[in-house]
Amino acid sequence: MTEITKSDEKTRPRELPPAIEHFVLQWGDMGGKWGVNRSVSQIHALLYLSEQPLTAEDIADMLGLARSNVSNSIKELQGWNLIRRVPIKGDRREHFEAETDVWEMFSRIAAGRKEREIDPAVAALRACVAEAERDPTIHPIASERLKAMLGFVETMDRWYAQMLTVPKSQIAALIRLGTKIVKFLSFGRKK
Repeated sequence: MTEITKSDEKTRPRELPPAIEHFVLQWGDMGGKWGVNRSVSQIHALLYLSEQPLTAEDIADMLGLARSNVSNSIKELQGWNLIRRVPIKGDRREHFEAETDVWEMFSRIAAGRKEREIDPAVAALRACVAEAERDPTIHPIASERLKAMLGFVETMDRWYAQMLTVPKSQIAALIRLGTKIVKFLSFGRKK
């Protein structure tokens, strides 16, 4: 049997239960498909499932990541407001925990994506529409398509703003109703 030294213990990742390891890996893979760094997503998954706040060293040890990678990922997760630093009595190290309310977590992700992706898209589309209106060489079809795209994105943006005022319980009920709402909104029209 090989003897494990103290230095080996520090470099070898701590064992995670299989279900947690699977979730962390899958969440990391899914994050990668959504354009989020895999390590950021894995750290978020680990903190989401953790029953207690973890230090950056704990996270690096449990996931087998470089400490610098963990530090950068923690900053990104804090920027998305998905994790927070929590003080632990008698410990000077920084500890982190994740938002565990799923609705709140996805609301924060949606708000971050809107700010980073939708708001700039609206501004760019508005500029393109204005520029097309001033340019007599732009074909009317291109101009109308730009206006249609802007109208769609602005409608979705307004819908998002309206949904922020609806209580989570009502949104959940609407989602559970699914296609029943569509049938109700048809007001008895025949297909």
